[in-house]
Amino acid sequence: MKKVISLALLGATTSLMAMYAEQAYLYKDPRIMGMGGANIAVGSYSTSVFSNPAGLANIKKEHGFVVDLLGIGLSASSEFDSFATDLQNADDEEDDGKKTEAMADVLSKYSGEHFHIGIDNYISISKNSDMFAWSMGLLSAVDVNIMAHGNGSTNGELLETTTRAYAGAIIGIAKPYDTEIGRLDVGMGFKYISQQSYEGTLGISELIADDNEDIQDKFKERYEKKSSGFGVDIGATYKPYNDGFWHPAIAFSILNIGSIDLDKNYGGQPTTVNIGASISPNVSYISKFVLAVDYVDILNANKLRIYNYDENDNVVSSDYSSSSFIKNLRVGTSIGLLDTTFLSTTLNAGLYQGAYTAGINIELMIIKLNVATYEEEVGDNTTSIKDRRYIAQIGIGW
Repeated sequence: MKKVISLALLGATTSLMAMYAEQAYLYKDPRIMGMGGANIAVGSYSTSVFSNPAGLANIKKEHGFVVDLLGIGLSASSEFDSFATDLQNADDEEDDGKKTEAMADVLSKYSGEHFHIGIDNYISISKNSDMFAWSMGLLSAVDVNIMAHGNGSTNGELLETTTRAYAGAIIGIAKPYDTEIGRLDVGMGFKYISQQSYEGTLGISELIADDNEDIQDKFKERYEKKSSGFGVDIGATYKPYNDGFWHPAIAFSILNIGSIDLDKNYGGQPTTVNIGASISPNVSYISKFVLAVDYVDILNANKLRIYNYDENDNVVSSDYSSSSFIKNLRVGTSIGLLDTTFLSTTLNAGLYQGAYTAGINIELMIIKLNVATYEEEVGDNTTSIKDRRYIAQIGIGW
């Protein structure tokens, strides 16, 4: 298992015969992903800085300083454990010939399937005062994607990998304005991200090599790219009937203005324009009820990436534009069942890229537990590659 993890942490997703089509992101909050990823017009969390900084104005003032001291999250594809176990069992074969054959069988068995594993931690402190709301956070994460290719690959059996390890600082501010035609919240965010990314392939001969460190060194020497960038986010939320029953809101955001494309390496963040709407009616016997819908990346700034080999057998990539209404759509609902000083629970559900999402949030004193599932579409309009993922996050905060 050590070798599998070492290889996984060096590599990550789609290439050659496949398309890498996951939309760019920096952080996926399980509380938001459980409700379909819809948050542009909702806000309320410190992580609203990743969708619309104006949403910070919806943090409850009575909570005072909101501190997320620790929030470690783990995400993985539903079949990742089976794939890693089969890969490890093949590597445990003592005879090199049998080991090669077993490894080829594993790659053929899972050929064309996409696997993801990631770990992240977002530490933040936020406050909504009478004048304005603000939030400061530190993000660190590793994002790993893997795709196996069997005999259909032009270069034989391969394990494609694209990985990034990244960290950064995020600051957001938001200010509400009460007007004669409703309330307007405006926000701005600033973030600096530094990362190491890897895009490449491992053949069977490398997968069964005995020297793990040698594999890692060679892979890093061949594929490692370091980059960093600074980005600015702006957003606004308009609430025409803020004191009414339905509490409707419409919002927009423009994210990643600046040099955060990270030299166009894997993990680069394109500038995107996004819109959202929500209602939060007052419903008896529950603490919160929210319905929200978002449409992200209106201008289709996200690119699909195809990997191939050049004449020297080096992995090269090319990006092209593609649009998909379903892929950009998020719909969700959040129902707060209980909200007391000592215990609060929230149920979430939604649609993300046309597939269901679900989640639950539990806060017991200073312990926070958030669990969610969603499905990522990593193909394009012509090739559908679905990756059902699960997120579990445990944290300490108040």
